[in-house]
Amino acid sequence: MRTIHIVFNAHIDPVWLWPWTAGVDEALNTCYTMCNTLDRHPDIIFTRGEAWVYEQVRRHDPALFKRIKAHIRAGRWSVVGGWWIQPDCNLPSAENMAKQIEIGRDWFKQHLGLFPKIGYNVDSFGHTAALPDILSAHGQHSYVMMRPMAHETKLPANIFRWRGRPGGKIVNTFRISYGYATIFPPNLEWVESSLQPLPANVNHTMCFLGVGDHGGGPNEHMIEWVRANRDAIPDARMEFSSPERFFRALQPELKHLPLVTGELQMHAIGCYTGHRPVKLGVRRAENMLALAGRALAHVPPAARRAPQSALAESWRTLCFNSFHDTLGGSCTPSAARAADDQLAGAKAAAETVLSEAFRQKAHALPADQRQRLVLANYSGAKFSDFIEHEPWLEWTHWKPDWCLLNEKNQLVPHQIIEPETLMPDTVRILFPATIDAGKFHTVRIARNAAGKVAKLKGAAPDFTLAVDATGQGTLTPAAGPACALPELKLIEEKSDTWSHGLDRFGGPQLDHAHWSAPMQVENGPIRTAWRVDGTIGSSRICADWRRYLGQAFYELRLRVTWHEHHKLLRLSWTPGAGIASRDDGISGGGLPRASDGRELPLRDRSLLLLDNGTRAGLVAPEIFALSGDPSAVHLTLLRSCPFAHHDPKILPEKLEHYAWQDQGEHTFLFRYFPAGKITAKELDRHALLLQQRPVIADLTRGMPERPYKDEPSWPS
Repeated sequence: MRTIHIVFNAHIDPVWLWPWTAGVDEALNTCYTMCNTLDRHPDIIFTRGEAWVYEQVRRHDPALFKRIKAHIRAGRWSVVGGWWIQPDCNLPSAENMAKQIEIGRDWFKQHLGLFPKIGYNVDSFGHTAALPDILSAHGQHSYVMMRPMAHETKLPANIFRWRGRPGGKIVNTFRISYGYATIFPPNLEWVESSLQPLPANVNHTMCFLGVGDHGGGPNEHMIEWVRANRDAIPDARMEFSSPERFFRALQPELKHLPLVTGELQMHAIGCYTGHRPVKLGVRRAENMLALAGRALAHVPPAARRAPQSALAESWRTLCFNSFHDTLGGSCTPSAARAADDQLAGAKAAAETVLSEAFRQKAHALPADQRQRLVLANYSGAKFSDFIEHEPWLEWTHWKPDWCLLNEKNQLVPHQIIEPETLMPDTVRILFPATIDAGKFHTVRIARNAAGKVAKLKGAAPDFTLAVDATGQGTLTPAAGPACALPELKLIEEKSDTWSHGLDRFGGPQLDHAHWSAPMQVENGPIRTAWRVDGTIGSSRICADWRRYLGQAFYELRLRVTWHEHHKLLRLSWTPGAGIASRDDGISGGGLPRASDGRELPLRDRSLLLLDNGTRAGLVAPEIFALSGDPSAVHLTLLRSCPFAHHDPKILPEKLEHYAWQDQGEHTFLFRYFPAGKITAKELDRHALLLQQRPVIADLTRGMPERPYKDEPSWPS
């Protein structure tokens, strides 16, 4: 006799086709309704996760919260998940994912005196291979998910042991068969689906019932239907239950579960290429909060309380906006704007904490007669890269005989580059810096009266750029082999917001980049740069290609003013040899993948293992999806679709009045490593260099006086 554990639940998306404030209302309405339902039916159990939902009840309706706690104590209300929210499970950083669990765990322990051991993300669009290790590290041994569904990814059974990598931690995982919500009356076909495919010698499964995707839970008809059909399926019996009871009953049968290794993809590839602002907001907030947290560790304990509270609130905001329909760009335009605003607030709060922690120490440095640039590295790893900074020089232009000196009064190589603005009295300096983790570094502005030359280490950055009428071209260093220029391609892409039913974007190419003649805009001892501008489709593009002193990579800063509808912008790179496989960045590390054309989520970088035994690589920390074939790797930069268009909705012929995603200006930064000996570790290092830069400040503390414009005796 097989047992079908009937799990009554109410899936609540706090943000989707409604704003987060409507999510608050639905949390309150659903919990109130379910308390009344449990009072009327002493034999049923209700399942509910996400600390955010409980927190809304606690803050808005304390009496209702007391009722929920009473039902929990009575074993009638099952708490699962234990996380702050049900996030996207591919794009957040490992720290973000850990914070989801830690914030939820701390909330549940404080307010309910428990922490669920069952992870629960039934609506997330795919699952990173890092997740089993993250779950296990926080004491969660079981997991409930639904996507990818059976028609999207074949698994040996709907109950299995899951690990992300060989040798990794294993969590017992259940995949929901049809769905977590029943917007139509239940039927036996729905319930029977939970038995297929059931592993041999396993006699327990779960079937989820509950009205709607905006809350609701089981209604009276549903409850009575289960009672009436309890024994309607041959050799099976329905039982009011919960995930906790199911996994407890499953314990004797765990040895029969098949083992699945790897990531669980892919339900909605469009959610990793839609609404770039929220993805940038989450990623930049992750990095700013990480820097602020490390900076705060250097502050005296007595001064930490207020900034720690600010960071904690910012982490809650970040975790809330890592929700799968928010971070996935599948919510309404107004909900997306609210998320952008909230993430901007989280970043601003973290930046304030970072600034105060840094400046408390920077301004306590001994006085110096020279103007200084003071830097601090809070990235958690050694920084060795190039710094761009615009010091304020009291309306004075940088003079040819000025220089930078380090703490040992040694000359620091520098190069004057294009400033950010068109003001006549601004200057931007480029110079190398090496700073140990947690340490400060100072360079001073001085006059090089003796005319000494700073020592330059490594190969000169000289290279040339050539492009042709088809948008193809080459990057050729002064010494060494040339590198193929990545190609911009405009692709037709008419799928819905989620890109349902697709595992790749295979539309025809509509256009290529039409570049101007290359113009050299920098030619100095530290960096050479070439600029090309042009168009692709109806959009404007501008690319700056750079190469640095002693470095093997090419850096691309690409600006796109995007004006396309139902099109996709792709950056394709042919590394010079066939691609045998890739090692792509995911949360907390890398994952080997086949170059089989599938569109997959990306974090930070991709290492290309080539047929000739060499390796090439790219660092792209603000790109969120890629695909690859045996000859090239393809980064998906932008995809223009309407907000929240869901198949089978047929769009009208004219939709100019509606909000289309990602219109306007976008800036991208990449580092390309041509075929050689590049490693995943080195690519990860560069991804961190680009995302967690040193904090920098101008210090004039100790200078005898501030000079007049172009005063000849300044600096000394």
